[in-house]
Amino acid sequence: MPRPSSDPCPCGRRDPRGTALGYAACCGRYLDDFGRTPAPDAESLMRSRYTAFVCERADYLLATWHLSKRPERLDFEAGTRWLGLEVRTHRAVDADHAEVEFVARQRGRSGAATRLHERSRFVREAGEGGILRWYYLDGDLR
Repeated sequence: MPRPSSDPCPCGRRDPRGTALGYAACCGRYLDDFGRTPAPDAESLMRSRYTAFVCERADYLLATWHLSKRPERLDFEAGTRWLGLEVRTHRAVDADHAEVEFVARQRGRSGAATRLHERSRFVREAGEGGILRWYYLDGDLR
C-alpha cells in the first residue's frame, strides 16, 4: 500500500520541534530505497519495520529480518488496523548490537484492540553488496 510522501509517517517520529515527520523524510526512504539507504540505527530500523507492517510490505520485513531467524514468508491478517507506536527505550549494547523496547497497538478484524509490547534485539552486519545494515533478530514479549 503506497503512501503519499507528505503523509505523516506511521511510526510517529517527530522532529525536534515536535512536528510529525512525513513518510518520505522518515521511514519511506528506507522502505522505498532499501538497496541504497539502510536504516542508520536499530531504532530507525524498528520504526521502519512498524511502518512496513502498516503498509503491508512483506518484502522489506523479510529483507530486514536476520537470516538466522527469518521466516520463509509473511502473511498479513486482513482487516488489521495499526493504531500507533511508542518507543520506550533504545539501548546500544555495543557497536553492532542494540535493543529497542516498544509498544505497538493494533485493532483486528473482530474489532478487538491489542498491544504488542516487546524488547527487540538487533544486530549490525554486512549484507548484500557489503553494505553495513541493522537486522532484526528476535524479541521478548513483555
